[in-house]
Amino acid sequence: MEAHVDALNQVFALFRLNYHNQYYAAFPDAQQLNQIKKLWLESLSDYSVDHILKGAKHAIEHSEYLPTLNRMLECCQQGLADLGLPPAYAAYVEACSAPSPKSAQAWSHAAVYLAGRDSDWFFLANNTERVSWPVFKGHYELYCARVLRGESLTVPEPEAIEQKPSEPMASEEQLARLRELREQTDL
Repeated sequence: MEAHVDALNQVFALFRLNYHNQYYAAFPDAQQLNQIKKLWLESLSDYSVDHILKGAKHAIEHSEYLPTLNRMLECCQQGLADLGLPPAYAAYVEACSAPSPKSAQAWSHAAVYLAGRDSDWFFLANNTERVSWPVFKGHYELYCARVLRGESLTVPEPEAIEQKPSEPMASEEQLARLRELREQTDL
């Protein structure tokens, strides 16, 4: 949480530098600014520190006006979407509802698969959202941060099942095997 507080302080410092007059008109006193920062902290807590900083950069680069909280949320989301990453909760739903084999599915992004794998597929399938969502979210944010740093993620290829052509049993073997089965089942 402390990292998020530092990130928000950086964001507001950037806004103060970039939107000087608008900033002081919007936040005339320290008490009001602290209340707004608390609201932003609560609203942006689902995003990693990297996402928040990238969102602020996006807001500054694409708007001549001081962003509202709603606009900042859109900018954080846009930063993820630009990289093909779905929102965290959408990724969670995708991971929880994907059929097996997991690595053979068409994932919206490799980060979704990797976060699901690291969260443990069995754990996701057998626990409530209240228990499994925070675990998945933590893993997903780590992978999103790696993508934001420029790392390329891939889903491993599904393991192929070795195909060995079986040799048919000889007639005598088949009859012997049938006798064994009849004796075992009392037929």
